[in-house]
Amino acid sequence: MPRPVRVAIVGAGPAGIYAADALLKSAAAVDPGVSIDIFERMPAPFGLIRYGVAPDHPRIKGIITALHQVLDKPQVRLFGNVDYPGDISLDDLRAFYDAVIFSTGATADRALSIPGIDLKGSYGAADFVSWYDGHPDVPRTWPLEAEKVAVLGVGNVALDVARILAKTADELLPTEIPANVHDGLKANKALEVHVFGRRGPAQAKFSPMELRELDHSPNIEVIVDPEDIDYDEGSIATRRGNKQADMVAKTLENWAIRDVGDRPHKLFLHFFESPAELLGEDGEVVGLRTERTELDGTGNVKGTGQFKDWDFGAVYRAVGYLSDELPKLPWDAASGTVPDEAGRVIDESGEHLTSTYVTGWIRRGPVGLIGHTKGDANETVASLLDDHANGRLPAPVSPAPEAVEEFLSERRVRFTTWEGWYRLDAAEKALGEPQGRERVKIVERDEMLDASGA
Repeated sequence: MPRPVRVAIVGAGPAGIYAADALLKSAAAVDPGVSIDIFERMPAPFGLIRYGVAPDHPRIKGIITALHQVLDKPQVRLFGNVDYPGDISLDDLRAFYDAVIFSTGATADRALSIPGIDLKGSYGAADFVSWYDGHPDVPRTWPLEAEKVAVLGVGNVALDVARILAKTADELLPTEIPANVHDGLKANKALEVHVFGRRGPAQAKFSPMELRELDHSPNIEVIVDPEDIDYDEGSIATRRGNKQADMVAKTLENWAIRDVGDRPHKLFLHFFESPAELLGEDGEVVGLRTERTELDGTGNVKGTGQFKDWDFGAVYRAVGYLSDELPKLPWDAASGTVPDEAGRVIDESGEHLTSTYVTGWIRRGPVGLIGHTKGDANETVASLLDDHANGRLPAPVSPAPEAVEEFLSERRVRFTTWEGWYRLDAAEKALGEPQGRERVKIVERDEMLDASGA
């Protein structure tokens, strides 16, 4: 009787779990069957859903419900708190599995090369997001001394950062934020938050719903300068061809023509301002210099040579995420991705790296919404199963499921399981119950492992 196809997935975020789902829905799941082990360096699954989505976005957190259904399947096992390649290497994985899919996502900040970017008070959005989302591997405190703060970028992460900085701590208390984050935000001195975009309203990468949410806070006055509402032929074409871009532009137009209200915290959305330099004194950020830009007819912009200096005590760059390089895999440093063809990892000679695949942001870069990774996963899994059906995958030396558990135990790796997630989930909900909150996130890695019964 043929054994099931054994597949390892490295990364338990949406991309990895969607790959598992595609395997489970394939013909191979019926005959000869599939057996899937998902490895995750964090003690808990769900990747950026847990550690990258703002805590006041329960709607997006609802995606976890769908991911749960996949991880509940008997063909799937979770090995949390297992690091690649520290705890298990590519050679180790190949010894246990027919194929390995990497879906490690992107967690670092993309660089912004302008003078002053290394000054004290200059922060990457990804680091701030990790702090307020209770990531176990970042400091427990965050300096929130500045009364005026700049956020560079016009994507949803920039909106998240701006919103968290502009809201009061008590507004966020009903969410799952841990005590150290609530204490940190209570000390936040920010009264003005300014978001800067290099291009115009039609080119902003906000989701319409995320943008509108800014205006729902009783404490945040959203302000748009009417002079920043400008469109050229390329912008008009974008609005006609992209419903979301048109909705964003309409929202910004409405905000630009209304009277400024009296909510205590001001959140300014600036367009046609390109960051040129962070201004410093004694090694610390004291301001931002921007160059005014103008549309060139195509929807792109060009500099005008007009510069403006702004007073800020802190600057956050939200100009994109970047994946970490994966040892033993080819790497495209410019895009921060693993080179591939239809999900098959391709080496420098253009050959498929045997039994090795990628999906999600590590494959195509940190673009698109969470749902876009589904099509990615389907293509990668189709390639994997085609290679298996045509005898292109060498058989593993130790395909027995228990061999992996024995290996990790011998290495003294303290790993968590899917059953352990249920225990951690219950522990976090129990912490929230006395306060009338759905949950309070556990931050410390050891405490997560203890609660999981690792």
